Amino acid sequence: MLELDCGLQFDATRAEQTFFPALPPHAAVCLIEAREENAEPFLIRTQNLRRRLQRLLGPVDPASKRLNLSDFARGIRYRLTASPFEQTLTYYQHAKQLFPKRYRDLMRLRPAAVLKVNLRNAYPRCYVTRRIPVDEGGAPTGGAYYGPFASRRSAQAFAERILDLFKVRRCQIKIRRDPTFPGCLYSEMKMCLGPCFAGCTKEEYDVEVQRLVQFLETSGGSLRSTMEEEREKASEQLDFERAAALHKKVEKLDEVLRGRPELTRRIQDLDAVILQRAAEEQTIGVFRVQSGRLAEPFFLRFAEIASRPRSAEHIFREQFESNSKPTDGDLGEHLWLVARWFYSNPREGEIFFREKDWPYRRILRACSRLLAPKANEAETNPASGPSQSPEGAS
Repeated sequence: MLELDCGLQFDATRAEQTFFPALPPHAAVCLIEAREENAEPFLIRTQNLRRRLQRLLGPVDPASKRLNLSDFARGIRYRLTASPFEQTLTYYQHAKQLFPKRYRDLMRLRPAAVLKVNLRNAYPRCYVTRRIPVDEGGAPTGGAYYGPFASRRSAQAFAERILDLFKVRRCQIKIRRDPTFPGCLYSEMKMCLGPCFAGCTKEEYDVEVQRLVQFLETSGGSLRSTMEEEREKASEQLDFERAAALHKKVEKLDEVLRGRPELTRRIQDLDAVILQRAAEEQTIGVFRVQSGRLAEPFFLRFAEIASRPRSAEHIFREQFESNSKPTDGDLGEHLWLVARWFYSNPREGEIFFREKDWPYRRILRACSRLLAPKANEAETNPASGPSQSPEGAS
């Protein structure tokens, strides 16, 4: 848990002389503790801690309706944050701990939108949901899940594009396999196998559903390889008309996949690392995502690495290759935290995904970029020399 590691006692009579000058004018998450034991504390997040507390804890103005907590506060605990992601995660963790019944309202939190293929249904379909049930081990259950997306609308738009490639039903009716049932527009257009009027057998429909699940699990790779093999086979048999048709299908598939956000994948395969600049000098916050959940972060202090025998890459390898388990928590909420940062504009920090292995060299170069002085910092202190390169700290 990202602790509130700094604190100050509050005395309204001496606040202007000792309390406010001691506060840094930086972004932070702050907990204002109450004088009364039974009173709830006040949790805030701000881009300027000193200025915000001067408004909340400064002298009372009888003519103002602005909230003033100078008679309420006993002291404060806070944590400086150098990135929106760290601030949001810190606020989330403490809000959930302090206010378990209303932390979602405080954060305006909604679980992330994902696609689900409900495999418990006799005739599964693909649809958008925000609810991901989990088993005792914390793994998603009840179907195949793919995401997260920026919004429900974007998830629905992607689902409509990929369903054009399969003949899985899109209706929400209960399938009774009635030959007298008239069907729907999709079955008339040969875009659905039509299980509602017994247009296919149960086995044929299951095969089509498995093709869709494999498509989602491989992010389109399974369908593309199948199409390419069929195209090559048609060319060898001199069936150029069929080969041309398959080539158009491959192009359509590529167009669909080009619109796929890099973050979206099978939830169990969402293994990534988010790098953020930390408030401490020459320090990077490393936030690991394991199967969609955020693990406990660690902070890499490059100023200390130069005096140690281990390199930065060695430390990354130790952390990533250890059998550490992700922290307990609501999977949908953790996906929301990751998706909220990933789809933000502008987005601060960098993210890298684990495919067959971690791209360690690219991660180290990203650390170097994040630690490089920003434009406003360079103007403030032009005489400062270049920061130490993480790649050189070996």
